[in-house]
Amino acid sequence: MDYLNGLNEAQKQAVLHISGPLLIVAGAGAGKTKTITHRIAHLIGSGVPAHQILALTFTNKAAGEMRERVRKLLAGKQGTPLLTTFHSLGVRILREFHQSAGVPRGFVIWDRDDSMKALKAILLRIGSDLSPKSALSAISREKGKGVTGAEYASGASLNYRQQGVVRAWDLYEQAMREEGALDFDDLLLRTLSLLRDKTDIRSLLQDRWQHITIDEYQDTNGVQYEIARLLAGERKNLCVVGDTDQNIYSWRGADIEHLLGFGEAFPGAKVVKLEENYRSSGTILAAANGVIEKNLKRIPKRLIATRAVGEPIRMYGAQNEVDEAWFIAQSAVQLIAKGVPASHIAVLYRENFQSRVLEEAFLHLGVPYRVLGTRFFERREVKDVLSYLRAALNPASKNDITRIIAVPPRGIGKVTLDKMFAGNEGGIPSAARAKVAAFRETLVAIRAAITTAPASEAVHFAIEASGIEAMLKKDPEEGQERLGNVRELVNLSTKYDDALPPEGIERLLEEAALQSEQDALEKPLDAVSLMTVHASKGLEFDAVFVTGLEQGLFPSIRDDDGTRDSEEERRLFYVAITRAAHRLFLSYARERMKYGSREYTLPSEFLEDIDARLLTNAALEPASEDIID
Repeated sequence: MDYLNGLNEAQKQAVLHISGPLLIVAGAGAGKTKTITHRIAHLIGSGVPAHQILALTFTNKAAGEMRERVRKLLAGKQGTPLLTTFHSLGVRILREFHQSAGVPRGFVIWDRDDSMKALKAILLRIGSDLSPKSALSAISREKGKGVTGAEYASGASLNYRQQGVVRAWDLYEQAMREEGALDFDDLLLRTLSLLRDKTDIRSLLQDRWQHITIDEYQDTNGVQYEIARLLAGERKNLCVVGDTDQNIYSWRGADIEHLLGFGEAFPGAKVVKLEENYRSSGTILAAANGVIEKNLKRIPKRLIATRAVGEPIRMYGAQNEVDEAWFIAQSAVQLIAKGVPASHIAVLYRENFQSRVLEEAFLHLGVPYRVLGTRFFERREVKDVLSYLRAALNPASKNDITRIIAVPPRGIGKVTLDKMFAGNEGGIPSAARAKVAAFRETLVAIRAAITTAPASEAVHFAIEASGIEAMLKKDPEEGQERLGNVRELVNLSTKYDDALPPEGIERLLEEAALQSEQDALEKPLDAVSLMTVHASKGLEFDAVFVTGLEQGLFPSIRDDDGTRDSEEERRLFYVAITRAAHRLFLSYARERMKYGSREYTLPSEFLEDIDARLLTNAALEPASEDIID
């Protein structure tokens, strides 16, 4: 019973339930990892052999943290349970039962880059206008539902795009077979097939792991859900931990219904709610509760503060995105001057493109920062546009031409490219020669824009003339966000519009090269974190800035028809708010540059859901020149 020390009443209930299905609804900052690890330790202390316990989560970091905590609780005396990720479990099972699974014992695991390269070659070979990312996303999404390539191909009335996916998928599977490889999704899909088809292996594994725990259950997709259900078997000693209010990955296949319907799938399940929050101030939690209570698809709960009421939430209505960025950077300077470590400060945004103006402000003020995710000028689509500009100015740039010759795909292969670089274009077949000529004409047209038009117009023209805009519009998965990034490049280039052409573009390219060079340097450990709200899940900071709180941006309108999942957007805002421990800043801009033109905006509807008594208008405190310098 030592494993109950330091637990609240709800946590104790969860720890003491050791037989039958258990749902732990764990609010943000409510000590779920502590509850999981103490429950595992209590199971072992109650006589359950460690090797009969399996705990699954989604990241190696989370699994490693759980292993370390359990090890400390047990002091290494009673053996070690298996605490791992879903994908690692798949590897373990498939290697052990490789003959039954029909895969080589030493199969190779393809990461995303391997898959992208293979699909790029396949799509070029079959002349498809699908992008590798779009094809891989479609294949991955279907595999996450438990659908095989053959099952997808047999679907009724496939449209033109889906038929292209079928062709690419078949050749993709063939390529993996030839190399004895599995991709990330296969690790789960092949495991599920094995458990479904081989009753002897399923029974063996059900006996091996008689107590199963799954963390972040709201993030499970169809395949993961079925794997858990089959492994739990008739014993149903399944403990799942999750929070409907933090389901923000539906676009990856995460299904909130798995958590909402747990009681139906496992009748008689005990439900324990962890509502005591150990992270955030009372004010921040009051705001979070007010926001999330508007959602209907959730398991009702209310976070209870264990900390003091704390400071009011600071709201800043900026004139524009530059004003917003400078307010945030200067506020960070003042927080650091007060003794808040830079690493305890985070700036969160809805879309990646928002980081560019923030980075600029942080650089000007000399505030150390790091961008979680790809830096603006390092994003693939941004680099593609920059390469078109560079190649237009310098047609001898082999690196840039190699990068963009197939962006978008235009049927120019490596052999043709080699002959182009060797000056042997006479040896290129006439059909390919016409494609090369069209490509060169595109570069000439972009050069003409660079040398005659303002910088922002030249960048806008390059995005259209290159075909990048049309290509991104065809990508239903990430096209909107990537298009937003290249449009942000137009916004950035407006500051060079006053320079005589082509100086404006030359200065833009210089800025991109210098900032990329600087960003390649190792960031100091004590740095402010800039990231999307999605990337922030699971993290916590002393001070958090949530930016761009405007209608159409946050909440986002992602689809061409203007539709969006309003409840998931609200959950995303809830996640952003609950990352903050002591200080929370909310900001919006009254106007924002979009694709080279200014648009007036409206404050986010989410702000209306926060009790006005919790808010105060933010203003910078007077600062001495040495702080700002």
